[in-house]
Amino acid sequence: MRVVLLPSREEVELRGGCRVGDLLRELQLLPGTVLVIRDDEMLTTEDVVNDSDTVEIRRVISGGARKRNPLC
Repeated sequence: MRVVLLPSREEVELRGGCRVGDLLRELQLLPGTVLVIRDDEMLTTEDVVNDSDTVEIRRVISGGARKRNPLC
C-alpha cells in the first residue's frame, strides 16, 4: 500500500491487509492527531487497508477559539 504523509508529501510503501490503527502504530502516530483518508473517505482505526490502497495521512491542526471582547 502507498501511504502519503501530508503536508510533507513523503511517500512510504507498506504492506496492506491491516487495520488503520495498526498502520498508525507502525508509523508511530497517535490516532487523535491525524486523519486517514482513502478515495476521499475518512477511515477509522477499525477500517482495513489493503495492498492496492493509497491512503493519505493528514495531521490535525487546531487553532483554538478567541474570546470576544463583550464591549465591542
